[in-house]
Amino acid sequence: MFWGKKSEKGEEKRVLGPKEIPGLVQNYLVAERKMDAGLVKLLKSVVDKSATEGKGYNIRIFDESEALAKKIQVKDYTSLDEHPDLIIYEGWLDEGEKQVKLEEKKVMSFDTPIFTEDEIRQKIEALVEPGSSVFFYVDHGSAYGGPLGKGATVIELNPNYPGKKQKKYNVYVADVIDMQPADKGNKLFDVNEPKRVASWVKRNHNKRLY
Repeated sequence: MFWGKKSEKGEEKRVLGPKEIPGLVQNYLVAERKMDAGLVKLLKSVVDKSATEGKGYNIRIFDESEALAKKIQVKDYTSLDEHPDLIIYEGWLDEGEKQVKLEEKKVMSFDTPIFTEDEIRQKIEALVEPGSSVFFYVDHGSAYGGPLGKGATVIELNPNYPGKKQKKYNVYVADVIDMQPADKGNKLFDVNEPKRVASWVKRNHNKRLY
């Protein structure tokens, strides 16, 4: 059974930690909720034995990347009691009876425009006010959250430019919470050429895979 394994005494021990969404629920989300199959595989689920539905299990579905961006560790089903804002779907399933019941708790915006390198460069060059910035969601890197799963790259028009030894753009990586960078994040490098920044951003600005 997906949810547990037999102990030495033959008793079932439930696995409560976050796991890939079970196949029955994945099929339901794709067929009934019209979710992208690739996206469904990126989300996580936690379960708990139902006290009211016989052999069924309560289930909650969430985006682990969002939890990490908010510095929340989801250990099991009850971890989300105090963080209902992380729950995308909540409900119940019975694998034996092939039944799934889910309620959408919040609408997630995973579908985000993927810009070309030229479009990224144009947005960077459009910065005119010192200290102004633009950000792009990314699918690789050390940050978390956002529709591409790995936070965002933030490009700032350096407010100290053209001071001594100052370069025109500062480049940061930041966690994303509620679709916005949590802050400027950690500075990676500074650079003068927008084309170079755009090329670097584009390498990490693609369809979400993790």
